[in-house]
Amino acid sequence: MKGTYLGEFEEIVLLAVGILQDTAYGVGICKEIENQTGRSVNIGAVHTALHRLEEKGFLKSKFGEATEVRGGKRKRIFALTPYGVKALREAQELRNHMWSQLPKIILQRN
Repeated sequence: MKGTYLGEFEEIVLLAVGILQDTAYGVGICKEIENQTGRSVNIGAVHTALHRLEEKGFLKSKFGEATEVRGGKRKRIFALTPYGVKALREAQELRNHMWSQLPKIILQRN
């Protein structure tokens, strides 16, 4: 397994996989990220992140059933591993810890 550091985009990809559960495949993950963030996402960037996250041990994948809609092609379905869930929890804890240290005056400015 490679390092455990999660970049922002990797974290968002992991969250989308967790939200979609058994239906988490490239295009669906891309759409979920776009719906959740309002950002336009490149499918190539999503696939790159998925493969990198799988190499790190945060995700596992398997092929789904072939469908006529996809011309007999099978979707690669992704799922969080326990290690991936742990990485998400650690990222959330770090963010919450840092947010809690911001002076209230800064948070009240806007």
